[in-house]
Amino acid sequence: MKNVISTTNAPGAIGPYSQAIEANGTLYISGQVPVDPATGKVVEGGIKEQTEQVMKNIAAILEEAGYTFADVVKSTCLLSDMSNFAAMNEVYGSYYKENPPARAAFAVKELPLSVMVEIETIAVK
Repeated sequence: MKNVISTTNAPGAIGPYSQAIEANGTLYISGQVPVDPATGKVVEGGIKEQTEQVMKNIAAILEEAGYTFADVVKSTCLLSDMSNFAAMNEVYGSYYKENPPARAAFAVKELPLSVMVEIETIAVK
């Protein structure tokens, strides 16, 4: 059974996708960008501020679905520039102090809204 997860505490989908889908005890969170759901705008600042907002958006979706960061098993991090990896990793790592999930990180040519980072997440109960 497929359950659509949606919260106003994270940016709404801007296309034909859901914030997250839960199926058979697994939560698939769509790639989150650093948009503040209160303003609908990309947060100001650099890669650290953008990564922090992305992680807050992921936290809001996890909470709405009844999951926590401890349930996350896989992340995919997309960066507009690989030179931002260390700073992104510092913020990202602060959310996974023990038993961090599997992860892939890629530099891509461009991201939506010209942001610096997008992260998709999979969690399992």
